[in-house]
Amino acid sequence: MTHPTLTQSHGVEFTRIYSYGAARGDLVVTNDDLVGPIDSSDEWIQQRTGIVTRTRGSATVLAVDLATDAAREAIDKSGVPAHQIDLVIIATISNVQQTPSMAAVVADRVGANPAAAYDANAACAGFSYGVTQADALIRSGAAHYALVIGAEKLSDIVDPTDRSISFLLGDGAGAVVIGPSDFPGIAAPVWGSDGSKADAVGMNATLIDYRDGAAAWPTLRQDGQVVFRWAVWDMAKVAKQALDVAGVTVNDLAAFIPHQANMRIIDEFAKLLKLPDSVLIARDIATTGNTSAASIPLATHRLLQDHPELSGGLALQIGFGAGLVFGAQVVVLP
Repeated sequence: MTHPTLTQSHGVEFTRIYSYGAARGDLVVTNDDLVGPIDSSDEWIQQRTGIVTRTRGSATVLAVDLATDAAREAIDKSGVPAHQIDLVIIATISNVQQTPSMAAVVADRVGANPAAAYDANAACAGFSYGVTQADALIRSGAAHYALVIGAEKLSDIVDPTDRSISFLLGDGAGAVVIGPSDFPGIAAPVWGSDGSKADAVGMNATLIDYRDGAAAWPTLRQDGQVVFRWAVWDMAKVAKQALDVAGVTVNDLAAFIPHQANMRIIDEFAKLLKLPDSVLIARDIATTGNTSAASIPLATHRLLQDHPELSGGLALQIGFGAGLVFGAQVVVLP
């Protein structure tokens, strides 16, 4: 039996990031604001994490609101009319509704309706995953322009008495518009997971436990030592692989933008990668905190704001977190 030949789409050869947008929580929370319930000090938090302050959202501000604000800035700066965006991906672990997706709501709010829209849960690697997906879908012809957002309101899922992670977390959203390019603007990823370490970072209970009264509202917890060792040693190897896949070396980089998990991890990365002094390193964690999926685009936005000369340069970005999951790639900065 013969079948009719299917038509399969083919997209453009290359993609790139056109622009970044950012939105941070409206509250500045100091270490002194948090140390009481965890019996700690400003000095202890700064020494362990490099965080001086972090941004968090007021009770009336939702992650979807932060995502909308970041998206609007990215779209305005991209030169792409919102109605031409036909793919919206939001990386998040803090949507307070299981469904509908945050992405569908944001697509409508910014004027991209009826774009394909979905949320992706890859924790702190979520933004990297979203960029990888947008690049692949545009090059396949499934989409033409994509809006990729990392958006988190982690203050909704934090226990202020928890010493393992509570003082690390902030709220914010970072967005990019991705579209066709005359040159390769997004290198192939090095991404993956290790579910054998699923207990190292994650929620301390399920919603079923909460519903049945067996647990309080689920909040984030981590085994700091396990995460630190994995992040430094294993992720440095992933970062090096991402450079190899892109066909570049550390000397070709203009910037290094790791997930803003901990300043000590960032410093160890720089040593292990042997980054030259010419490479600017994102250190947004000092005043924003750890914003999971939002941290890489927020850090990149600030770096470009402070150093416009980075435009057109190469940046190595790497996300890693709960899952455990990781994703890294080299991109051309807009």
